[in-house]
Amino acid sequence: MRRDRLTDEFMDRLRDRTPGETEFHQAVEHVTRDVITIEKAHADYAAAKVLERLTEPDRIVSFRVTWQDDAGEVEVNRGWRVQYSNAIGPYKGGLRFHPSVTPSVLKFLGFEQVFKNALTGLPLGGAKGGSDFDPRGRSDAEIMRFCQSFMLHLAPFIGPNRDIPAGDINVGTREIGWLFAAYKLHAGAFAGALTGKGQSFGGSAVRTQATGYGLVYFVEAMLAERREDLEGKRVAISGKGNVATHAALKAAALGARVVTLSDTSGTLRAPDGFSAHAVDWVRARKAAGEDISSPPRDLGLTFAEGAMPWTEEAEIALPCATQNEIDGDMAQALVDGGTRIVAEGANMPLTPEAADVIGRSGIVYAPGKATNAGGVAVSGLEMSQNSHRRPASAAEVDADLREIMRRIHAVTLEEGRDGDRPDYSRGANIAGFRKVADAITAMGAI
Repeated sequence: MRRDRLTDEFMDRLRDRTPGETEFHQAVEHVTRDVITIEKAHADYAAAKVLERLTEPDRIVSFRVTWQDDAGEVEVNRGWRVQYSNAIGPYKGGLRFHPSVTPSVLKFLGFEQVFKNALTGLPLGGAKGGSDFDPRGRSDAEIMRFCQSFMLHLAPFIGPNRDIPAGDINVGTREIGWLFAAYKLHAGAFAGALTGKGQSFGGSAVRTQATGYGLVYFVEAMLAERREDLEGKRVAISGKGNVATHAALKAAALGARVVTLSDTSGTLRAPDGFSAHAVDWVRARKAAGEDISSPPRDLGLTFAEGAMPWTEEAEIALPCATQNEIDGDMAQALVDGGTRIVAEGANMPLTPEAADVIGRSGIVYAPGKATNAGGVAVSGLEMSQNSHRRPASAAEVDADLREIMRRIHAVTLEEGRDGDRPDYSRGANIAGFRKVADAITAMGAI
């Protein structure tokens, strides 16, 4: 098959150029298989070598972060910012603090971010950054000092019209506040150079909830295409963070029965559905850095140690924990359990083997670059509010978010129509690629 041959040749060249970057290679191959024949069939795209250019970030900023712990000991971490592409707008993407952070992981996330941001319809480029710093077990004062040192090195490379970071894993509103204060001191000006800020200093309403809410709004649009809704549907969700818990709350509010949440210790099961009180308990455990293995008896929950959510029978599966969390065996469990829709809340939570299993089944699959774009969409709305010096109400932002997710669904569906079973993955890749490719070809070889 010509597509497979072209993809294999392209990926062989990429692996030779970037050895050992397995996460990055996985993300690129996922997109390449869908768009390489689109590029070859479009004379301008082919001449501009769009795909080859998109597999090389504009730049990677790497720096040492030196800080002191509470005992006065000097600690050293590594920090990065991958400014991937600003073809359609300033760089935009989160900051992640986690021991697993490497340039390969950040390139994978930045590459995905380019297409995700393009799908929102907002003028946003793609980027990602972070550090191998592990905040677990650290005091608030230590995390604050780390954030201040990190921003000391990052600040020269960002700004409201250049690169606007946001939060990601282990970087929430609190950390954004410390980072923003350090940026403000460096710049000598109050400028919207970060999003996810507190509402008291320029943040947007609904930003914390946005990714989880947006995920459910996308699923709502998928069901509407079938003339169905969420009422009474069983929904399995993985994770216990912002995306998972806010997706659970929104799905329940729209009439679904959320039957699982999880963490690395195991899975909480709620046969009758999670109540808001039960979700609040999970969020409190997350905030305290505790696992979810001992739920109060009155919440109607049971805990299965070491279990994954995907063995629970559910019509809809929302993986919201981390990349590669569903392997081939768990994907088969979803098939066997009667799952009809898989929509990603995390970034690339399916391994290649899992994607193959889902692809051969009757399950309709929607990728994270489309389904979890709600967070960056509201970040874009926050940028607009900062520029206009005019905050929007929670109701206004929520309505805008719902409309953006419906637009993303419409464009991915249009590009991915394949008989009675829409190919949302292919549709998202092609729609995002076309928008970025049009911008790149319009600007010439530079």
